[in-house]
Order: sequence, then structure tokens, then C-alpha cells
Amino acid sequence: MRALCWLAGLCSVALPVLAAAGEKSELIVSVGDPAPQFEAIDDHGNVWKSTDRLGKKILVVYFYPADLTGGCTKQACGYRDQTAELAQAGVEVVGISGDSAANHALFRKVHALNFALLPDEKGKIAGTFGVPLRDGGSISWSVEGEEKRLTRGVTAARWTFIIGLDGRIVHKNTSVDPAEDSRNVLKAVRQLVASTR
Repeated sequence: MRALCWLAGLCSVALPVLAAAGEKSELIVSVGDPAPQFEAIDDHGNVWKSTDRLGKKILVVYFYPADLTGGCTKQACGYRDQTAELAQAGVEVVGISGDSAANHALFRKVHALNFALLPDEKGKIAGTFGVPLRDGGSISWSVEGEEKRLTRGVTAARWTFIIGLDGRIVHKNTSVDPAEDSRNVLKAVRQLVASTR
């Protein structure tokens, strides 16, 4: 599986670098603030609501630019490979991008992803978290010999949030290293749990 993630990095179409520092957002969500509530239809066709999770698990909400691209694949595969450790720490992960539910379903299938992916084609969820957005785009991907074109409505910056059991933001990363994101999140969650004991 790790080899597939590495291969995807080589085969993917490069995206423009999303430099959050140079972009402005009218909304600022900071550590200590109540987390925005959101919902969407996931890639299985089910309604996914943050209110159904808040207070039950620590929620990791990560925004990423596009399905099946190099950095985004490394980030998703990292979360996939650390699912057991994250679950043991009481964490649920959800990935959000400007891709459609159909794109997410393909991303899940190609890389055997095991956590929720939510479409945010107009950037409404990203906007509530203050995540910078750029125009959408598209990539081509070959699946079982068939060329597929994946088009996304918007391109979100790569930001990661951790929401505590009290429904407040406890961690915010606006300079995410995609290959290290899941490990950094796990470390932050373990520190959080240790500090509440």
C-alpha cells in the first residue's frame, strides 16, 4: 500500500503551491474557539454531520487541495495507515476538499482509504473554518485502463484542525507537511489526552 502512495506521488499532476500566508480570509477560527458545525453528503451517499460526533470523539478535520494528487495522497495514506492508533486515542478523521463525492469514491477505491471524505465543491465548509480557497481545476487519472477526469469546484489550502471533546478547536496547523500530518496529529492528540488526566 505504501508503494502505491509513493507511486501516486510520481504519477500525479502537480498542483500550484497554496501559500496560505499570502491569502486573506474574512473569517478567522483560532485555537480555543468553538468549532464550526457542518454537514455534507459523504462519498457513500450518507449525511455526515459534525454535531453527531462532537463530544463523543476527538475530531480531526483536515482540508486538502485535490484527490489523487501527490501530497494529498501521501496525507490520506498516512491517515489510513494510522487509523488503529488514532482510533485507540479516541479520534475520528474526516478529509474535506473541493472534489465531488464521486471523485472521493474513486480516491477511496484506488488507495483503500478507511475514513470519511466530504465534498465541499463550493468551499462553504472551508469558509466557515477560514481556510483560503482558490479556483478549482481538474486532473486525469487512469483507473483499470480507463481514463477518468476529476474536476473540483474549488482548491482549498492544506489546513488541519483538531476539535476536542468540548467542541472547541484545540489544534490548528496552517503549514501542513502532508507526509507527516497524521503523525503530528497523533502526537498532538496524545499530548492533549495526557494533559487532561
